[in-house]
Amino acid sequence: MPPITLEIINQCKSISQLHQIHAHTITIGLLPPHALLIFNNILSTLTTLLSYPTTTATHSSNSIITYYAISLFHSLPKPNTFSFNTLIRIHTLLLSPLPALRLFSTLRRLSLPPNFHTFPFVLKACAQLPSFSLAQSLHSQSLKFGLLSDLFAFNSLIRVYSILDRVNDAQKLFYESSHRDVVSYNAFIDGLVKTRQISRARQLFDEMPVRDKISWGTMIAGYSHLKLSDQAIELFNEMMGLEVKPDNITLVAVLSACAQLGELKQGSIVHDYIKRNRIRVDSYLATGLVDLYAKCGCVEAARDVFESCKVKEVFTWNAMLVGFAIHGEGSMVLEYFSRMVAEGVKPDGVSLLGVLVGCSHAGLVREALKVFQEMETVYGVAREEKHYGCMADMLARAGLIEETVEMIRGLPSGGDVNAWGGLLGGCRIHGNVEVAKKAAKQVMEIKPEDGGVYSVLANIYAHNEQWDDLVKIRRSLSANKRAKKITGCSLIRLTDDT
Repeated sequence: MPPITLEIINQCKSISQLHQIHAHTITIGLLPPHALLIFNNILSTLTTLLSYPTTTATHSSNSIITYYAISLFHSLPKPNTFSFNTLIRIHTLLLSPLPALRLFSTLRRLSLPPNFHTFPFVLKACAQLPSFSLAQSLHSQSLKFGLLSDLFAFNSLIRVYSILDRVNDAQKLFYESSHRDVVSYNAFIDGLVKTRQISRARQLFDEMPVRDKISWGTMIAGYSHLKLSDQAIELFNEMMGLEVKPDNITLVAVLSACAQLGELKQGSIVHDYIKRNRIRVDSYLATGLVDLYAKCGCVEAARDVFESCKVKEVFTWNAMLVGFAIHGEGSMVLEYFSRMVAEGVKPDGVSLLGVLVGCSHAGLVREALKVFQEMETVYGVAREEKHYGCMADMLARAGLIEETVEMIRGLPSGGDVNAWGGLLGGCRIHGNVEVAKKAAKQVMEIKPEDGGVYSVLANIYAHNEQWDDLVKIRRSLSANKRAKKITGCSLIRLTDDT
């Protein structure tokens, strides 16, 4: 084996190669100072293997790397700050904050001096925990050691405060410093966006001396998440006009905004950009495209994107299932759900809700009942209020009023507004006045501001020519100052197409 150099270690692509170097180091009997340098670089290379895993990386291989790193660390007679930093980083990469923080505690107990790399790694572990009191303690220690002058540590602390929803603390830190960079702005903007302070985030965004694609993406994603879709699309178009290349997170966000507005034309422009620039369509981007086309009524286009996606995560399947469901294609929902299970993808609550909605819209009562009964026993998914609400709506629409009442009364919560509202809708279809009264009463108690229940009950009374009751319910609506009347509306979007 050639002489061990740091370059050889850094070029290692597998743990077996590192094992060979480790064994060779022991065999030739390197003295401690040289051995420490070699071992520290082996540890550093292990972080690279974790940071940039191969497509075949598994939880098992990560465990092997972690076990080897810990063993190597404990074999060091006198680990230095670099050794501690590297192992702390390995634990944060594996989302194991407690071991990382214990290592930091050991480092301090041994009176080893932390450096500019220590606090960013430890702060990342603090954010994963998460703990505000610990963040404050680390803030104090970084000041004590004079390490907050380092931008990496400074930005990490702003990010931690933002993640912990301590935006005021992040703001104080941000404005007290005179050495801010684009990462500092991005971290603070992200904190403002996550606490729904979108106006303050936009103001800060507009004040930025320099913006990168993360700055634009954070704002666009914030607008999209808060259902401010017009602003998201407008900002995306401004970004494209400045020739800033969006990342996949930004593309998913703007596709979501287009889906919310039914903006098929704008969404198609985004899709064309993806194809023209040969951007790899991962499962997240594929999900955004499927969601867009499905919500805009282009189910076949959604299906084409779905089928072309090589790696389909559960949320990708969910987008397709819900897409079929909202268009009443119950048989397709069941077909794709069967494929999903057959391919070993474990369904979640959204998957099962999509199946139930699809069956409900298609009138597939028997199939829905089977899936509903198997949710917990076969698929291991707990039934939630939304699942019961969907079943109540379907059963009531099918005329199974008594069965619906029995199911709702059997719920520990007594049923939410969706369950009783579904029952009320079924009563309207089948003219069951007595049960409708009981369902309406429950809805009024749970959600007194819902004016729609008064309208449904009034329609039932009118259909059954119960004019006295009709007058009473309208008076009740007028007397209830909290109830909001639902006004019908339609949307027409004008384009300049000729």
